[in-house]
Amino acid sequence: GKDSTPLQVKLENIADIIGKCGLAAAIFTFTALSLKELYVVLVLHRQFYIMKLFENITTAVAIVVVAVPEGLPLSVTISLAYSMKRMLQDNNLVRHLAACETMGGATTICCDKTGTLTSNNMYVRALFIEGRL
Repeated sequence: GKDSTPLQVKLENIADIIGKCGLAAAIFTFTALSLKELYVVLVLHRQFYIMKLFENITTAVAIVVVAVPEGLPLSVTISLAYSMKRMLQDNNLVRHLAACETMGGATTICCDKTGTLTSNNMYVRALFIEGRL
């Protein structure tokens, strides 16, 4: 399968947390509304309406649906495209959006004398500092 970028992994984790919080809020709300209806029926001796149960279920489902951030993937894609454009202005050609994310987190870039990366493994053979080996 396709490897996920670090940003995609973080977004998936955030989406999981948001989904769990939304589900917990929906369960809490449904329970609270159902207990209120139970109190109304048992203690206040009012009639039970099945529509109230459906309203409680609808409220819980609405909370779960609203908790999912639909615009998050789009905003991340736009942000990466903007970064790609900025890197192109700095003469860094980026062909894939995921590469832009990876290069944005780079602190050191090793290349040969022509300026190209020829392999994924680069080794320091000698280090010259102020003219000395």
